[in-house]
This record gives sequence, C-alpha cells and structure tokens, in this order.
Amino acid sequence: MDHTLFHQGLSRRDLLKRSACGFGSLAFSAMAAQSAPVIAPRAKRVIFLFMQGGPSQVDTYDYKPELFKAHEKEVEFHVPRSRKRENKPVMKPMWDFKQYGECGRWSSSLFPEVANHVDDLCFIHSMHTEGVAHGPATLFLHTGATNLIRPSMGAWISYGLGAENQNLPAFVTVNPPANKGGPRNYSNAFLPAYHQGTVLGQPGNMSAPPEIRNLESPLDADAVLREHEFLDQLNRLQVGNSSDTVLDGVIRSHELAWRMQTHASEVVDIDRESRATRDLYGIGNDQTDGFGRQCLAARQLAEAGVRFIQVSHCDNSANPKWDQHSNMPKHEPLAAEVDRPIAGLLADLKRRGLLEDTLVWWGSEFGRTPFSQNNDGRDHNPRGFTTWLAGGGVKRGFSYGSTDEFGFAAVENKVHMHDLHATILHALGMDHEKLTYSHAGRDFRLTDVHGRVVEEIFA
Repeated sequence: MDHTLFHQGLSRRDLLKRSACGFGSLAFSAMAAQSAPVIAPRAKRVIFLFMQGGPSQVDTYDYKPELFKAHEKEVEFHVPRSRKRENKPVMKPMWDFKQYGECGRWSSSLFPEVANHVDDLCFIHSMHTEGVAHGPATLFLHTGATNLIRPSMGAWISYGLGAENQNLPAFVTVNPPANKGGPRNYSNAFLPAYHQGTVLGQPGNMSAPPEIRNLESPLDADAVLREHEFLDQLNRLQVGNSSDTVLDGVIRSHELAWRMQTHASEVVDIDRESRATRDLYGIGNDQTDGFGRQCLAARQLAEAGVRFIQVSHCDNSANPKWDQHSNMPKHEPLAAEVDRPIAGLLADLKRRGLLEDTLVWWGSEFGRTPFSQNNDGRDHNPRGFTTWLAGGGVKRGFSYGSTDEFGFAAVENKVHMHDLHATILHALGMDHEKLTYSHAGRDFRLTDVHGRVVEEIFA
C-alpha cells in the first residue's frame, strides 16, 4: 500500500480498495466496493457500559412476580453449570420493583436514577449467550468466540468504519478488565494492528484517571518533528514494495500516535467541564467519582469522534465486581457506584444532541440464576438475562423478548449475543455478513456463521 494515500484525503473505501483488507476478501476489488449493500446508519458511535461479573436480571430490570410467590420453594431447573435437571430453592428479589416513566417499564430500586430515564431505554429481556464461566463468556461478549484469538467488537468497528476523527483512534477502552481475557477483550487479533483498542487509564483500576499515557514527548517541538520524520523514513525503507499488513499496521499506528501528540492532549480533560456537569456524573463524590470520570471521558471521546468507547465497571480481584455467589446484598453498593454516572451520561448526551446518533449499550457477559446459591447468592446464568440500549435509532421506552415466569431462560423473541452484535453493527450501517476479513485461508467475521439483526427494536 502507498502510505502517502493516508494523507491525500481518500475515502475509507478507496483506501480499502488499494490495501490488502476489506469487505469479503483480501483482494478487495472495485467491483465489490460498488456492489456492496449500503445500510443507512442510525448511529455514528457506540458507548458500551460493561458491568463485569453479571448483574442479576431478576434483581434489576426483569420483574417476575412468580419469584415472590415461590420464594424458598423447590423448583426443578436445568442448571447451566451441572447441565442437569436439579431441584433448587427459588429466591425472590432483594429489592422492590415499581414502574417508571410514561412507558411504565419495571425497574428495581437498585437503579433509581437510571430508572428515571426508562422512557429513553430499549430493554432486551431475552438475551442468551455462550459460556457459563466468566472467562469464556467475557471473551464471547467482546469477540464472538469463547476460547479462540479473535478481533474484539471495537476492532471490527474500527476496521469497518475507520476513524471519524483522523487524529484519534476509532476504538478506545477506559480502564478495561485486567482479567477474564484481559487484553484479548480489546485486541485486534489478526486484523491490522492499528485497530486494537487504545487504553485510557489502567486495566482493572476503576479509580485510575481516564487519561492517555505518554502523550507528551520530553523533546521540544522541533526535535519531535525530526524524530517523527526520521522514523517515517526508516519505516518506508523497510516496507519497500512489501504488502505486509502487520508492518503496515505498525506504521499507521505510529502515524496515529504522532497526530495524537499534536491534537489529542485536550480531548479528555475532566477539569475543563463545568462544576454542574461534573456533579451530574457524581464526580467529587467518593462513591461515584471513579466511574463518573470514566463516563464523562466517554462523552468527551464520543463528542470528539471516537467510534467505539468501552467503559468498564471492574477491578483487579479474582472475582469480578458483580459476581455474587454468596452475598447478593453487595449488588446495592455496586449499583450505587454506577447509577448516577450512567444517568448523568444519558442526560448529558441528550442535552447535547449526541444521543440521537450515539448508541449506548449497558450489559454484562451473562445474568444470574433465580434460585439461590450459598443461601443469599446467585450462580451464573447464560440462558436468560437483560441488556438495554439507548439512542442510536432504537425504540424509546420499549421492551423486547422475555424470559420464563422465573426469569431463568429466554423463551420469547430470543436474542443471542451473536444477534446483538449483528444488530449493533447494523445500527452503525454495517452488514455483519459482509464485514469479513480473510485470514488463514478463510473469511472471518464477528458473528462467525450466525447472527440476525433484531429489526424489531429500531424506531
């Protein structure tokens, strides 16, 4: 590839036609480019709010009156972990439910501030996924595979759409999980290197400032320019006439780093926001400060043109935050850490006109069982759980699908994680069946050979 094309204002499609990557195959022809179906995008970007560990759907948004009636009764379930039918004691929700907003959607008292925004939310109550342990299920959430090296969803979006702002990466992850897959959750895998997620802050540390590290050079401006030009010359000599996409990725990463040094230093700056805006996110409050800063950084990145931004509620412990096998009451302080920041993000995006073309996605790798474990805990449950979306063209105050009477398994309008991936790509204007990359003799895609677009949730 002629790397000077990068600076000549050519379209993403033109670049793909001249490079060794694109929709469908390694040799992406002009004919393929012209015949590729065009989907009108509803969203320009995604903000993913990842609650690592699995919040309980029956204690948050999936209201099941039957749980109150059957509390402590033995009911037969096909247990995900044992894969056997076993009698288990039903456990009612530990928090009160009530209806909110004009739409009357149910929410528990765990998220009182987010509940005030239900008229902007689109709930999917029929999620199901692969993997009963955190590691495989987390990888599947991020990459569409439980145990293989695959590109993350953010990397696929970067590859498919490119950067909206050429001075910033297309994919940013803020304080991502350090365990349960770690860097594989934001990896480019076999996609070109520049599609890997750029980390803000520190993996596994929710309190780390959401800042881009090592952005400022210790050299003066002239020396930085000479260093960049010299490195650029060496890179191009090494490339020669080669079509090595790995080396191409490294060079483009260097070019992006150079532009970020010049333009990105003030993109994420919490202190430049007004006191009222910081209060909206709970910044300055010990309980909400860490996650509030992440959410405000996500809004700043979205406003600056980053395509996919992930914000994670996680820590460095062996067990993820929301993973409560024996102490479900811990959901309450965890919810208090994120409730105000998420509500603040929704309100801030809406008042700035960003929610219309920003898709906000809240969710986890799986849910939890409606039966108890270790008296007051709940086990992992990949068979039925809830996620919600907001903005980006989805229906407002809407719910789709349902679980059974106990909130255990998805039974109506089931949505697999592959389907959710396909639907999010569709919202961004991409066909998940066409977004492919040729590697090791076959075409790969985020949804593998599966996935359907859930058209019913779009307005």
